Amino acid sequence: MYTIIVIPPPTTEDRHGRTQHRRRHERNHLQIRLAPGELLTFGRSARDNDLGIAHDGVSRRAGEITAQGAFWILSNLSREQTYVVENPEGAGEHIKVGPGRLDAPVPFEFSRIVLPAAGDLLPLDVWAPRHDYLSDGAGLDGATTAPAFSLDTSKRYFAVLAALCEPRLRGAPHAPLPTVDQVAERLRPAWPAASRTSVQWNIDYLAVKLRLKPSPGTADPGPRLNGKKEQLVSLALRFDLVREDDLVMLAAPSRTLGAARR
Repeated sequence: MYTIIVIPPPTTEDRHGRTQHRRRHERNHLQIRLAPGELLTFGRSARDNDLGIAHDGVSRRAGEITAQGAFWILSNLSREQTYVVENPEGAGEHIKVGPGRLDAPVPFEFSRIVLPAAGDLLPLDVWAPRHDYLSDGAGLDGATTAPAFSLDTSKRYFAVLAALCEPRLRGAPHAPLPTVDQVAERLRPAWPAASRTSVQWNIDYLAVKLRLKPSPGTADPGPRLNGKKEQLVSLALRFDLVREDDLVMLAAPSRTLGAARR
């Protein structure tokens, strides 16, 4: 059963319209599929690698991709170049694999290996679509675990959080966060009474609800929270509290957002 899919860069097509690969790797519409335990070598030399990348800036033996069930590992065989593995859906999330590093695990379902090559950045996409989950009834008996973050997507505070996260969820991982006034303007189609004061109140409420600061009136008020919006967005994106699918709520005039809390 194939579990890892590699999408070669355009430069891997040779002049005869064939992609260089060997062993049991299956090529289907520019896809190379790997079963658990199978290994794919890539580099400039088409003769010495399963996948040839015809670029003078790529090492003759550049790296290896090995399928490991629901994930894969990357070995960087270059002596000088660091490879970056990006998560295209992760708002800038990435890992670095330094020169000579072997068997670095890659945790992303959709990944893009970026190969620096003499002034060019060559993308090599790798998909890991297999998901393994516990079967029903596999857990232990007893009380259920309390949720780490309890958020109600029908409430106004969630809409405020979604509006704060929107620029980075739309593919601009380093975009500046919207101002409070911009958030209020963005929410008015679904929340006509949105104002600077009400949006700021919900941001303060989120900081308490997501435990970035203690509740008002506690014995220890905690330190002053600077960069509140940045910390909220960072936490929300890191733990998938807000997803791209949630952004539909921002411009839906037919939807009436509930009060911030009841």
